[in-house]
Amino acid sequence: MAGPGPQVIDLGALGKMQPLICYEAVFPQDLRGAGRADWLLQITNDAWFGPSAGPKQHLAQARLRAIEQGLPMVRVANTGISAMIDGKGRITAEIGMNMAAFIDAPLPLALPATVYSQRGDWPILLVLLMTLLACVVAARRK
Repeated sequence: MAGPGPQVIDLGALGKMQPLICYEAVFPQDLRGAGRADWLLQITNDAWFGPSAGPKQHLAQARLRAIEQGLPMVRVANTGISAMIDGKGRITAEIGMNMAAFIDAPLPLALPATVYSQRGDWPILLVLLMTLLACVVAARRK
């Protein structure tokens, strides 16, 4: 049976957190509709990437989710790159590949809700549609 979908978990004094398990940080639509969290938590096993660029790409996608939402992210990767990421996508602390360690760093504050977090892909789709319409009108005038 399917679960209820993305959820925000209230952790009391730690704020509201939205968990992302592994590849869920790749899909921006999984961060909308559950209510706004104060921060994101990604827990992942990057071991299956092996010694490839995969863990760095997976981290880059996680950083993009933080930027889109304006939310800090705690990224915990057992063999990949663990990091504290602020709402602008900047890594404020990190643990490199295949290292056993811990991060003792403050959780950055959330930024105001971004247009993307509120509206999703609609603004860019509207701009693309208007651009296409302008091209059609310009082509007909010639």
